[in-house]
Amino acid sequence: MGWRRVACLAAGGAVFLGACFALQQHEHTWREYPAFEYNNFPIPADYQEKTEWVFARLMYPNMAGVHARSRGWGSRIMDWTVGGRGVYWTMDYPRSDRHFSAAVRRLTRIHARSVEQPINLDEGDQYDWPWLYAVEVGHWDLTAAQVKAFREFIDRGGFFMCDDFHGTEEWEVFTASMKRVFPDRKIVDLPDEDAIFHSVYDLDGRYQVPGEQYVRSGRTYEYDGYDPHWRGIYDDRGRLVVAICNDMDLGDSWEHADNPEYPQKFSALGIRIGINYVVYAMTH
Repeated sequence: MGWRRVACLAAGGAVFLGACFALQQHEHTWREYPAFEYNNFPIPADYQEKTEWVFARLMYPNMAGVHARSRGWGSRIMDWTVGGRGVYWTMDYPRSDRHFSAAVRRLTRIHARSVEQPINLDEGDQYDWPWLYAVEVGHWDLTAAQVKAFREFIDRGGFFMCDDFHGTEEWEVFTASMKRVFPDRKIVDLPDEDAIFHSVYDLDGRYQVPGEQYVRSGRTYEYDGYDPHWRGIYDDRGRLVVAICNDMDLGDSWEHADNPEYPQKFSALGIRIGINYVVYAMTH
């Protein structure tokens, strides 16, 4: 039996342990929010199925003024709790989430739910979802209460993955909140030998995964984010607890996996990175 298959089999058992993440599981109401790009995306017939793993998406307040001159939404304060156009946590949602969840089902033995779970840190539900993802974190602005809840989520064993933010300005916005969550830990570049790049697929030789804008521009980068960066934060035991995909857009690679105009090689790598991160989170 190959080691990759062993990893996938192990992930199935680890996800069961992940279900014990919360002190007490309870029923969650699922709702779909209006999104930046979508308002009528089909809901799968099995969306209420109880599963081992769920794509949990972080909801957060926008930072005003980011790229205000070049992106009209950057200067607006939106009601982030209701979603909709201009609310950055809803970028790519829900198409990206559901495409990736389908990939988890097909490429691993993890029993994944077909729909995502939006998570508001102010409501306390994050403790029941051990894998948490956020998009466009170059636009987030966590409150003091959210910073505290976020840190507790990680300290209880949670894993956080973020993606789709580009250039110097967005990096500074991202780190302004992240340094408040982890004032005692450094963000570091991940070495190629890190287990997260080898949990299922060997991901040596990675390359920049662009957003859908590549179809029109031919550029793999946005703003001054010319080179991709795989970064993270480790805990005291050497476990990676925050995985940062900077100057790339994995969310678009999942979202446009069925788009014939978007190059297949980008979706292939983007999905493999996501799969590795999920399996790592559930086995470490």
